Amino acid sequence: MVDLEDIRAVTEGLPRSYEVVVRDRIKFRVGQIVYLALSRDEKTMGIGFPKEERAAAIAAYPEKFLPPSKADERYKWIEVNLAVLDEEELRELVLEAWRMCVPKKVAAEYFGE
Repeated sequence: MVDLEDIRAVTEGLPRSYEVVVRDRIKFRVGQIVYLALSRDEKTMGIGFPKEERAAAIAAYPEKFLPPSKADERYKWIEVNLAVLDEEELRELVLEAWRMCVPKKVAAEYFGE
């Protein structure tokens, strides 16, 4: 299981990324775009995720991925159960969500591409 400290460890040092608290929820942003948001109880997180891959991910891993709320269905977003993630999966999901929000040049420099 991963937690807030694991998330902070992954997001630390990501260019243009910063943490905010909005209505008692911890969120991570690039500019004004939220790419990761923890639930109030910190058991799940919403994260940027390709819309076209969302249904397949939920069907393949229903214990890990949950559909977004009705209000968030229109966005590139998915909910993730933190209890079943390991640190490697967390890192991959967070970095891909962050990559979706930054300019391609910033991501390429960060990943050394």
